[in-house]
Amino acid sequence: MPDLDRVIHEPARLRLMSTLYVVEEADFVNVSARTGFSAGNLSSHMAKLEEAGYVEVRKEFVNKRPRTTYGLTEVGRRAFEKYRATVADLLNGPES
Repeated sequence: MPDLDRVIHEPARLRLMSTLYVVEEADFVNVSARTGFSAGNLSSHMAKLEEAGYVEVRKEFVNKRPRTTYGLTEVGRRAFEKYRATVADLLNGPES
């Protein structure tokens, strides 16, 4: 059985990676709304993805309000594509 990337394989992080894979970047409010995660849950999982080098986090102020934006790094995008291919191979089963 192939090794799955344990950072991505955790259900919450898999959902975050899937959400970010289809966009160039998304802000905290958007990601939270799309995933339904609480602020604390979202922040802790994003920190793990950032630590792995999969997500870039940008913090700035817009109209004097804080704004956090997330985007997959190239490393994160490749890791997610590899994860998807591994899962697809597992689901397809051994070749006959």
